[in-house]
Amino acid sequence: MKAELTWQEAKAHTQAMELEIAALIPKDAVVSIDQKRKGVLLSCTKTQHNWNGSTTVTVTEGTKIEPILKEIKTHYQSGQYVVEDRLDIRGSYEVQISPHNTSDENYIVAEGLAPNQIRIDSGSECFTLPEGIYPGGDF
Repeated sequence: MKAELTWQEAKAHTQAMELEIAALIPKDAVVSIDQKRKGVLLSCTKTQHNWNGSTTVTVTEGTKIEPILKEIKTHYQSGQYVVEDRLDIRGSYEVQISPHNTSDENYIVAEGLAPNQIRIDSGSECFTLPEGIYPGGDF
């Protein structure tokens, strides 16, 4: 963990990774990519937080989502990442991607709650907020 990491740097890196994952979805299946401009901070420890956001990719009707998620899983199994898969509470397949060099940063790629969507939920590496910055609200 870099002690000097700012929340802005954490957010920028995490959003870039969301878009990198979204770019792996076959272009002919993508209808739209909607990255939330703002996220929230969650506590890592008493003194540190991480930035959490998401990107939703809408795909064409009839697109089989699980094979796309399995391709994303394969792409990140390069040794640079810890990649796990499982079924979520709804029984849908999902993939979790975490860089080896941090225990905090992670991405969950799964079928969205609405039909024809793939959701990329993210959490950044932990960082310390500057003195006087309230962690509530949108970031």
